[in-house]
Amino acid sequence: MFATIKKRNLWRNIVIFLALLGPGIITGSVDNDAGGITTYSVAGALYGYKLLWTLIPAFVVLVIIQEMNARMGIVTGKGLADLIRENAGVRTTFFIFIGLLIADIGNTTTEFAGIAGSMNVFGVSKYISVPLSAIFVWILVVKGTYKSVEKIFLIFSLFLMVYVVSAIMGKPHWGEIGTALIKPEIDFNLGYISIVIGVVGTTIAPWMQFYMQSAVIEKGLKFEDYKYTIWDVIIGSIATVVVAFFIIVACASTLHENGIVINEAKDAALALKPLAGAIASEVFAFGLFIASIFSATILPIATAFYVCEAFGFEAGVDKKWKEAPEFYVLYTGIIFIAVCIILIPHAPLILITLWSQIANGLLLPVVLVCMILLVNNKEIMGKHVNKKLNNLIGWTTVVVLVALSFILLFLSIFT
Repeated sequence: MFATIKKRNLWRNIVIFLALLGPGIITGSVDNDAGGITTYSVAGALYGYKLLWTLIPAFVVLVIIQEMNARMGIVTGKGLADLIRENAGVRTTFFIFIGLLIADIGNTTTEFAGIAGSMNVFGVSKYISVPLSAIFVWILVVKGTYKSVEKIFLIFSLFLMVYVVSAIMGKPHWGEIGTALIKPEIDFNLGYISIVIGVVGTTIAPWMQFYMQSAVIEKGLKFEDYKYTIWDVIIGSIATVVVAFFIIVACASTLHENGIVINEAKDAALALKPLAGAIASEVFAFGLFIASIFSATILPIATAFYVCEAFGFEAGVDKKWKEAPEFYVLYTGIIFIAVCIILIPHAPLILITLWSQIANGLLLPVVLVCMILLVNNKEIMGKHVNKKLNNLIGWTTVVVLVALSFILLFLSIFT
């Protein structure tokens, strides 16, 4: 009898978890966007397995930070941008969000660059693939509801696992991978530090924090759902790091070993063909396309969300255009600007991609400081303020990122 009750409770918990699944997994998966894939590909091609160690602390920090977002969203019922405005004032909020908006336009441009590059591998011109993709993502959000959009995003998340196939076809050296994870080699030169900041900036992007908290609110989660949300966050973080791991491995075991230098993810897909076969190349390109179109949808949503929240405008995918005109105008504008940049002949897409990821890494400490101060405010969070471990990991992350930023600045000036 007790076994039957226990079994029923187990199935009940699984059903509830599947119903609440979404914000954590989507936020984690969308982090492996075109900019992320480019950064991981360049990291693997340049440094082989050397940078795999960065994914371990990145995973721990990702779980802690996303948990903070989920908890703040559930407890307050407000988005992160809304809380920053209420507690930091309009002037401070304005400067923070102008920086984030510029970075996110660059990030969205990167997503469409990923669409153009991936489709180019299959022989499709960017003048066809980019406008059609832009129309698709615009219609998906403007005409869809949160529930319908979320289901499509979860399917996109599953497709990102194709990078596991691409990496295995590259025949990696698992012994060397193990050594790189256990005994990391750290260099203090401009290239290495830039890539480390890029990897951290793309694994834990500033805009993710705003999207995660807004998604929790839009899904209508309550505190009784908190334990299921934590598992959603953990699974999403695992998916993020696993995909990043296999992208680095795929490029390290093929491109790095053959001394092939790349500038973007498309180069990695093309270079894989003679080394690991046409299937590995096409799988890599397909993964890039899915990741890019996925993120080209989410990133403008996240940006429109937090800008509207920051300045008190209505926002949300479930709202109609008349109910949230500022949200939809901003969403449309970001996509339009990004597409126009991509369609300019000889636009410096590689520089936009790499610097948008570095900008993420530089802006992240600012967002994290705001988050940690808010989540420790008893007037806002009550008894649900941070525990000591959360604060230790959060503040350590801020200090490390600031230190890396200063090292990058120093090396840029004096080398």
